[in-house]
Amino acid sequence: MRRAHSFSACHASSRPASRAASCSAPRLRARVALLALCVFAGLLAASAAHPQAVALKTVHGTVLNKSDDPLPEAIVFLKNLQNGDVKTYIADAQGNYHFSGLDPNADYEIHAEFKGDSSPLRRISSLDGRKDIHLNLIVAHKK
Repeated sequence: MRRAHSFSACHASSRPASRAASCSAPRLRARVALLALCVFAGLLAASAAHPQAVALKTVHGTVLNKSDDPLPEAIVFLKNLQNGDVKTYIADAQGNYHFSGLDPNADYEIHAEFKGDSSPLRRISSLDGRKDIHLNLIVAHKK
């Protein structure tokens, strides 16, 4: 009874030299393809384990009165509408404010207050694709 061999025709002991050369090239290509596939799968798994960082939003601007004069020490309120968190910023000597590290998937409301007066409430939408939002806030005097 004859035993079946698991070797391909390329591994037969009685192969001529020309046949050995023709069989080694496909084997080499198959090994290179398998190695490339393994490397690609490893890179894909690594990228899935470490997702790309989401670009956070920044909101900044100047708090002004109706005459376009800056309002130093005005208080700017920024409310995250998803979780209710409120951040505050006291405007600098030029009336500038700045909020960074904001969740791009959240909606926000922003307004400024100065000596009992306030600016209109403005909304910053998560649908706004800008990562750097410049927004001046105008505080009107009550009549």
